[in-house]
Amino acid sequence: MTGATGMVTPAPEDGLHHRTCPLCEGMCGVTVAVKGGKVASVRPNRQDVWSRGHVCPKGTTLGDLHHDPDRLRTPMVRDGGEWKSVSWDAAFARLEELVEGVRARHGPDAFAAYAGNMAGKDSALSRYSGLMLQASGIRQVYSSSTVDQHPKNLSAMLMFGNEWKIPVPDLDRTDLFVIFGGNPAASKGSIFSHRDVMGAMRDLRARGGRVIVIDPVRTPTARAADQWIGLKPGSDAAFMLGVAHVLFARDAVRLRHLEGLIEGLDALRAVAADFNPERVAPFCGVAAAVITGLADELIRTDRAAIYGRIGTCTQQFGTLASWMVDVLAILTGNLDREGGSMWSRPVAALVDMLATLPKGMPVVMGQSRVRGAPAVLGQFPASCLAEEIATPGPGQIRGLLTVAANPALSAPDAGRLAAALPLLECMVSMDNYINETTRHAHVIFPSPSFLESPHFDMWSWIFCLTSGGRYSPPVFPPQGRPEHWRVVARVGAIIGGQPHADVDTMDDRYFAALAAGRGMAPEQALALLPERGPARILDLAIRTGPFGDRFGAVQDGLSLASFADAPDGRIIGPAVPRASEGFATASGRIEIAPPLILSDIPRLEQAVDAPAAPLVLVSRRHLRSMNSWMHNIPTLVKGKERCTLRMHSADAAVRGLVGGDTVAVTSVAGTITVPLELDDDIRPGVISMPHGWGHGDPQTHLAVAQAHPGANTNVLSPGTLVDAVSGNAVLNGIPVDVRKLVNNGNVVMRATA
Repeated sequence: MTGATGMVTPAPEDGLHHRTCPLCEGMCGVTVAVKGGKVASVRPNRQDVWSRGHVCPKGTTLGDLHHDPDRLRTPMVRDGGEWKSVSWDAAFARLEELVEGVRARHGPDAFAAYAGNMAGKDSALSRYSGLMLQASGIRQVYSSSTVDQHPKNLSAMLMFGNEWKIPVPDLDRTDLFVIFGGNPAASKGSIFSHRDVMGAMRDLRARGGRVIVIDPVRTPTARAADQWIGLKPGSDAAFMLGVAHVLFARDAVRLRHLEGLIEGLDALRAVAADFNPERVAPFCGVAAAVITGLADELIRTDRAAIYGRIGTCTQQFGTLASWMVDVLAILTGNLDREGGSMWSRPVAALVDMLATLPKGMPVVMGQSRVRGAPAVLGQFPASCLAEEIATPGPGQIRGLLTVAANPALSAPDAGRLAAALPLLECMVSMDNYINETTRHAHVIFPSPSFLESPHFDMWSWIFCLTSGGRYSPPVFPPQGRPEHWRVVARVGAIIGGQPHADVDTMDDRYFAALAAGRGMAPEQALALLPERGPARILDLAIRTGPFGDRFGAVQDGLSLASFADAPDGRIIGPAVPRASEGFATASGRIEIAPPLILSDIPRLEQAVDAPAAPLVLVSRRHLRSMNSWMHNIPTLVKGKERCTLRMHSADAAVRGLVGGDTVAVTSVAGTITVPLELDDDIRPGVISMPHGWGHGDPQTHLAVAQAHPGANTNVLSPGTLVDAVSGNAVLNGIPVDVRKLVNNGNVVMRATA
């Protein structure tokens, strides 16, 4: 296999290029103006049929990301503390040498992999990560999923039979929008694709509807709502069970068209009986009347959309809270119904093709070597990675593959992981920066920039209640590098001990298996789509999808060409109810009370009756920030410092603190120092910090981020503090101390947690 295979070197074209911003579920259309071979501007595309001119500040920086001088353009190999830019063949050779040594000394099971969110936004990584992992033979898999959304995947899998069959709020047609732990003003929509959530909320209120936000912090989203309910962190599940208790007690459960499609209703009724509003109200930090009031509003409102996001996942009862969001939708007759919560019908079912569990694979299986934590949905908790690297013994991780990820900054117990990474004998990263994680790698293979890659969103359309699509060809065809999918496949083959595997053969076999899964004869699929690479996988997904042409069998059906010929995108139509299609559960019905989820009810009951910590930390987001990796763009980090600790003035007064103080925040996992801001839009007993900062490592190559380092809140997240069912990290509700510092760094006051 030749490293130079597939080299392309065409020059970029000046002019206007229509693209979809790939950064989040908003899928905003932008127009990229290129002049003299460089990006002159990135502006909203008002002709885009989906976004209609909407864009956030991050989307306008795609040119800055492309031209960032710190972005890697060539493979990098580390020799001691020195980085060298090398050829692709030299990088592959060095990786082969390192892998061969680890396999010889420790065996093939000494390797692990960690994938980040943005892998799903890269056309090659999103389509070929499965092939890479398959070829590598890696069994220990970690990802950012267990730092944010894993509880929702688990509840969807257990209730509906598919980890990605996640209901989406029908905001445009509802009468009541209830948000648990979400802040679309900062995140646009998360596992919820909408062109303009805040605008749709304004439209909802203008037509007489209501918005209720349930969150420990009165976020900008909550300030735009009709009602804010300031729950204590981690109490969402108890609050929702209290609502369910009222619905059952008043005989107000209405299943509507789901009658006969629900399994386990009696078991749920029995559980809810023990969570009356009066019992759970102190734990939730609200009056019982508030819980009853929401139940009453759901009873009298015809159409209600209930939405839970990151705050419901990254807490001590993440799976219970994620489950109850959909339970309330079912009990009020608002699941799979216009104006309630619905399932999307994507044009290209890429996620069903590429990202679901293998058929017959248990939801929970195996145990981690050190902690004994189970692998849930095929993944071990991210917080286990550090101990698996650092703890000697059989099965110790000696080699690591990271893909578009920065766990040394963004994973729980980040300080411990950063200390463990230097112990690795072979670390290979697929990333565009030398960041806090990849600085420990031995070899880095960069991806093309977003403007060098084609794009058709694999993830966002599955969370969109409009069927459609938008294909974006590259603005700048990548120069002097192999096709990226070949790099991805070859890295997997090398780790798997097959450095001379034929990538073309690997790809054909992979594609043939995908085609067979879509009901096609492999030989037929290979003959109809002979050109290798991500585009043929996308074309297969579109053609065999619900609106596809089935390779000519369906007149006027869709193919990839249908979107390549529509530079502003194509809209097919709104979502329709889909429950009648059935569910891939054992019963073939919706499992409303899965035993695995109910097994965590006793732990919740213990927490309801136990005393609470007086001060806990929660995370927050900002519209100009994207986890840990967009802080190297000057326009996104300029202005007022955003990495601050926010605290209610009453909590500050008790501790002798004032705004502007520098404070030390301490948990059982570590300590950080950070400036203090007073904010009475946060409930007493709760403090808030943004996620993804802490760029003070001098060994990174991130000049702008180093000038705006901030503090890493993940240092405070104990690795063992996880949602017991899913293994997801707890980033909201961490018990902490806050202490005031004087100029010499000494503590002048300690607050007791």
